[in-house]
Amino acid sequence: MTKKVTNSVFATHAPHLIKDAVKLIASYPKMPITVDCVIFGFEESELKVLLIRSDLEMYKGFWSLLGDNVKDNEELDTAAYRILKERTGMNDVYLDQVRAFSHPKRHPGGRVITLAYCSLLNIQHHELKIYANELHWHSFSSIKEMAFDHKEILDTCHTWLQKRIQEHPLGFNLLPDKFSLRELQNLYEAILGVSLDRRNFRKKFASMDLLIDVGEMEEDVPHRPGKLYKFNFDKYEKNKRKWIGIDF
Repeated sequence: MTKKVTNSVFATHAPHLIKDAVKLIASYPKMPITVDCVIFGFEESELKVLLIRSDLEMYKGFWSLLGDNVKDNEELDTAAYRILKERTGMNDVYLDQVRAFSHPKRHPGGRVITLAYCSLLNIQHHELKIYANELHWHSFSSIKEMAFDHKEILDTCHTWLQKRIQEHPLGFNLLPDKFSLRELQNLYEAILGVSLDRRNFRKKFASMDLLIDVGEMEEDVPHRPGKLYKFNFDKYEKNKRKWIGIDF
Protein backbone atom coordinates (compact mmCIF):
# COMPACT_ATOMS: atom_id res chain seq x y z
CA MET A 1 0.00 0.00 0.00
CA THR A 2 1.46 3.38 -0.99
CA LYS A 3 2.04 5.75 1.88
CA LYS A 4 0.45 9.18 1.49
CA VAL A 5 3.12 11.87 1.18
CA THR A 6 2.30 15.33 2.51
CA ASN A 7 3.77 18.66 1.48
CA SER A 8 5.71 18.78 4.74
CA VAL A 9 7.40 15.47 3.89
CA PHE A 10 8.33 16.84 0.48
CA ALA A 11 9.74 19.99 2.05
CA THR A 12 11.74 18.13 4.71
CA HIS A 13 13.09 15.15 2.81
CA ALA A 14 12.92 15.97 -0.88
CA PRO A 15 13.21 19.72 -1.61
CA HIS A 16 14.17 18.94 -5.20
CA LEU A 17 10.72 17.40 -5.66
CA ILE A 18 9.14 20.72 -4.69
CA LYS A 19 11.16 22.49 -7.37
CA ASP A 20 10.12 19.89 -9.94
CA ALA A 21 6.46 20.28 -8.96
CA VAL A 22 6.60 24.07 -9.22
CA LYS A 23 8.28 23.81 -12.62
CA LEU A 24 5.67 21.34 -13.80
CA ILE A 25 2.76 23.51 -12.66
CA ALA A 26 4.33 26.56 -14.32
CA SER A 27 4.22 24.67 -17.61
CA TYR A 28 0.45 24.11 -17.34
CA PRO A 29 -1.89 26.45 -19.25
CA LYS A 30 -3.58 29.02 -17.01
CA MET A 31 -7.34 28.70 -17.19
CA PRO A 32 -9.87 30.57 -15.02
CA ILE A 33 -12.44 28.50 -13.12
CA THR A 34 -15.74 30.01 -12.06
CA VAL A 35 -18.82 28.92 -10.16
CA ASP A 36 -22.40 29.74 -11.18
CA CYS A 37 -25.21 29.24 -8.67
CA VAL A 38 -28.67 28.32 -9.97
CA ILE A 39 -31.12 29.02 -7.14
CA PHE A 40 -34.64 27.77 -7.79
CA GLY A 41 -37.48 28.87 -5.55
CA PHE A 42 -41.09 27.83 -5.15
CA GLU A 43 -43.76 30.40 -4.35
CA GLU A 44 -47.51 30.62 -5.01
CA SER A 45 -47.51 27.40 -7.07
CA GLU A 46 -44.80 28.74 -9.39
CA LEU A 47 -41.19 27.75 -10.00
CA LYS A 48 -38.87 30.75 -9.92
CA VAL A 49 -35.14 31.40 -10.30
CA LEU A 50 -32.88 34.02 -8.75
CA LEU A 51 -31.10 36.21 -11.34
CA ILE A 52 -29.08 39.43 -11.59
CA ARG A 53 -28.29 41.86 -14.41
CA SER A 54 -25.02 41.13 -16.19
CA ASP A 55 -22.35 43.77 -15.47
CA LEU A 56 -20.53 43.05 -18.75
CA GLU A 57 -21.09 45.77 -21.36
CA MET A 58 -21.63 43.35 -24.25
CA TYR A 59 -24.45 41.69 -22.27
CA LYS A 60 -25.98 44.91 -21.01
CA GLY A 61 -29.64 44.36 -20.18
CA PHE A 62 -29.33 40.56 -20.06
CA TRP A 63 -29.99 38.47 -16.97
CA SER A 64 -27.32 36.17 -15.60
CA LEU A 65 -26.75 33.60 -12.88
CA LEU A 66 -24.97 34.33 -9.60
CA GLY A 67 -21.33 33.66 -10.34
CA ASP A 68 -17.72 34.62 -9.76
CA ASN A 69 -14.15 33.34 -10.02
CA VAL A 70 -12.86 30.58 -7.77
CA LYS A 71 -9.96 31.89 -5.71
CA ASP A 72 -6.57 30.15 -5.77
CA ASN A 73 -6.93 28.99 -2.16
CA GLU A 74 -10.56 27.82 -2.36
CA GLU A 75 -12.28 24.46 -2.67
CA LEU A 76 -15.08 24.55 -5.24
CA ASP A 77 -17.79 24.04 -2.60
CA THR A 78 -16.33 26.84 -0.47
CA ALA A 79 -16.35 29.16 -3.48
CA ALA A 80 -20.00 28.33 -4.25
CA TYR A 81 -21.17 29.17 -0.74
CA ARG A 82 -19.03 32.32 -0.65
CA ILE A 83 -20.47 33.55 -3.94
CA LEU A 84 -24.03 32.86 -2.82
CA LYS A 85 -23.43 34.73 0.44
CA GLU A 86 -21.76 37.71 -1.30
CA ARG A 87 -24.52 37.99 -3.92
CA THR A 88 -27.61 37.37 -1.77
CA GLY A 89 -26.64 37.60 1.90
CA MET A 90 -28.08 34.09 2.43
CA ASN A 91 -25.98 31.55 4.31
CA ASP A 92 -28.57 28.87 5.10
CA VAL A 93 -28.96 27.36 1.62
CA TYR A 94 -27.76 23.86 0.68
CA LEU A 95 -26.04 23.61 -2.70
CA ASP A 96 -25.49 20.58 -4.94
CA GLN A 97 -22.81 20.50 -7.62
CA VAL A 98 -24.48 19.61 -10.92
CA ARG A 99 -21.79 19.56 -13.63
CA ALA A 100 -19.05 21.49 -15.42
CA PHE A 101 -19.52 23.61 -18.56
CA SER A 102 -16.37 23.79 -20.65
CA HIS A 103 -17.09 24.82 -24.22
CA PRO A 104 -13.95 26.66 -25.41
CA LYS A 105 -16.02 29.63 -26.60
CA ARG A 106 -18.57 29.83 -23.78
CA HIS A 107 -17.00 33.07 -22.49
CA PRO A 108 -16.15 36.04 -24.76
CA GLY A 109 -12.98 36.75 -22.78
CA GLY A 110 -11.37 33.38 -23.52
CA ARG A 111 -11.38 29.84 -22.16
CA VAL A 112 -13.26 29.70 -18.84
CA ILE A 113 -14.59 26.55 -17.18
CA THR A 114 -17.53 26.96 -14.83
CA LEU A 115 -19.07 24.61 -12.27
CA ALA A 116 -22.82 24.85 -11.84
CA TYR A 117 -24.29 24.53 -8.34
CA CYS A 118 -28.01 24.21 -7.75
CA SER A 119 -30.51 24.59 -4.93
CA LEU A 120 -34.28 24.49 -4.47
CA LEU A 121 -35.82 26.47 -1.62
CA ASN A 122 -39.05 27.90 -0.25
CA ILE A 123 -38.85 31.62 -1.05
CA GLN A 124 -40.89 32.51 2.03
CA HIS A 125 -38.28 30.89 4.27
CA HIS A 126 -35.20 32.62 2.82
CA GLU A 127 -34.85 36.39 2.90
CA LEU A 128 -32.65 38.19 0.39
CA LYS A 129 -30.36 40.67 2.14
CA ILE A 130 -28.58 42.07 -0.94
CA TYR A 131 -30.22 43.46 -4.08
CA ALA A 132 -27.26 44.63 -6.17
CA ASN A 133 -27.54 44.37 -9.98
CA GLU A 134 -31.35 44.19 -9.69
CA LEU A 135 -31.22 40.81 -7.96
CA HIS A 136 -34.72 39.33 -7.70
CA TRP A 137 -36.85 36.26 -8.36
CA HIS A 138 -38.11 35.55 -11.89
CA SER A 139 -40.68 33.11 -13.17
CA PHE A 140 -38.65 30.25 -14.65
CA SER A 141 -40.97 29.96 -17.65
CA SER A 142 -40.43 33.65 -18.54
CA ILE A 143 -36.67 33.33 -19.10
CA LYS A 144 -35.92 33.04 -22.83
CA GLU A 145 -32.43 34.50 -23.26
CA MET A 146 -29.49 35.14 -20.91
CA ALA A 147 -25.89 36.33 -20.85
CA PHE A 148 -23.06 33.92 -21.73
CA ASP A 149 -24.31 30.32 -21.88
CA HIS A 150 -26.35 30.81 -18.74
CA LYS A 151 -29.63 29.75 -20.39
CA GLU A 152 -28.03 26.40 -21.22
CA ILE A 153 -26.79 26.10 -17.63
CA LEU A 154 -30.22 27.05 -16.28
CA ASP A 155 -31.99 24.50 -18.48
CA THR A 156 -29.50 21.78 -17.56
CA CYS A 157 -30.03 22.45 -13.87
CA HIS A 158 -33.81 22.42 -14.37
CA THR A 159 -33.56 18.97 -15.97
CA TRP A 160 -31.38 17.84 -13.06
CA LEU A 161 -33.96 19.21 -10.61
CA GLN A 162 -36.82 17.41 -12.35
CA LYS A 163 -34.94 14.13 -11.98
CA ARG A 164 -34.02 14.84 -8.35
CA ILE A 165 -37.55 15.64 -7.24
CA GLN A 166 -38.75 12.30 -8.58
CA GLU A 167 -35.89 10.40 -6.94
CA HIS A 168 -36.05 12.15 -3.54
CA PRO A 169 -38.96 13.71 -1.58
CA LEU A 170 -37.19 17.07 -1.33
CA GLY A 171 -40.30 18.89 -2.55
CA PHE A 172 -42.02 18.44 0.80
CA ASN A 173 -39.62 20.96 2.34
CA LEU A 174 -41.20 23.60 0.09
CA LEU A 175 -44.72 23.07 1.40
CA PRO A 176 -46.36 24.27 4.61
CA ASP A 177 -46.12 21.89 7.55
CA LYS A 178 -49.73 20.91 6.77
CA PHE A 179 -50.65 20.79 3.09
CA SER A 180 -53.42 19.60 0.80
CA LEU A 181 -53.00 17.13 -2.04
CA ARG A 182 -53.89 20.00 -4.37
CA GLU A 183 -50.87 21.98 -3.09
CA LEU A 184 -48.67 18.90 -3.42
CA GLN A 185 -49.75 18.34 -7.02
CA ASN A 186 -49.24 22.04 -7.85
CA LEU A 187 -45.67 21.72 -6.59
CA TYR A 188 -44.82 18.76 -8.79
CA GLU A 189 -46.55 20.25 -11.81
CA ALA A 190 -44.63 23.54 -11.42
CA ILE A 191 -41.25 21.80 -11.28
CA LEU A 192 -41.93 19.10 -13.86
CA GLY A 193 -43.66 21.55 -16.21
CA VAL A 194 -46.53 19.17 -16.96
CA SER A 195 -50.18 18.65 -16.04
CA LEU A 196 -50.70 15.51 -13.97
CA ASP A 197 -53.84 13.41 -13.78
CA ARG A 198 -55.42 14.15 -10.39
CA ARG A 199 -56.61 10.62 -9.69
CA ASN A 200 -53.33 8.91 -10.67
CA PHE A 201 -51.29 11.46 -8.73
CA ARG A 202 -53.20 10.81 -5.52
CA LYS A 203 -53.10 7.05 -6.04
CA LYS A 204 -49.29 7.09 -6.35
CA PHE A 205 -48.82 8.99 -3.10
CA ALA A 206 -51.41 6.90 -1.28
CA SER A 207 -49.54 3.72 -2.27
CA MET A 208 -46.31 5.04 -0.71
CA ASP A 209 -48.03 5.38 2.69
CA LEU A 210 -45.90 8.39 3.67
CA LEU A 211 -48.66 10.97 4.15
CA ILE A 212 -50.27 11.52 7.56
CA ASP A 213 -53.91 12.63 7.59
CA VAL A 214 -53.95 15.30 10.35
CA GLY A 215 -57.75 15.32 10.56
CA GLU A 216 -58.09 18.93 9.43
CA MET A 217 -59.46 20.67 6.34
CA GLU A 218 -58.30 23.68 4.34
CA GLU A 219 -59.79 27.02 5.35
CA ASP A 220 -60.48 30.23 3.42
CA VAL A 221 -59.86 28.73 -0.01
CA PRO A 222 -61.74 29.65 -3.23
CA HIS A 223 -62.44 25.97 -3.96
CA ARG A 224 -63.85 22.98 -2.16
CA PRO A 225 -61.71 22.50 1.01
CA GLY A 226 -59.44 19.47 0.92
CA LYS A 227 -57.95 17.35 3.67
CA LEU A 228 -54.63 18.43 5.18
CA TYR A 229 -51.65 16.10 5.44
CA LYS A 230 -48.11 15.96 6.80
CA PHE A 231 -45.20 14.10 5.27
CA ASN A 232 -43.95 11.29 7.50
CA PHE A 233 -40.24 12.17 7.51
CA ASP A 234 -39.49 9.67 10.31
CA LYS A 235 -40.95 6.78 8.34
CA TYR A 236 -39.15 7.91 5.20
CA GLU A 237 -35.79 8.04 7.03
CA LYS A 238 -36.28 4.47 8.28
CA ASN A 239 -37.20 3.18 4.85
CA LYS A 240 -35.39 5.51 2.43
CA ARG A 241 -33.19 2.69 1.13
CA LYS A 242 -36.38 1.14 -0.23
CA TRP A 243 -37.52 4.43 -1.79
CA ILE A 244 -37.64 3.93 -5.55
CA GLY A 245 -38.83 7.41 -6.41
CA ILE A 246 -41.92 8.66 -8.16
CA ASP A 247 -42.43 8.01 -11.83
CA PHE A 248 -45.05 10.27 -13.37
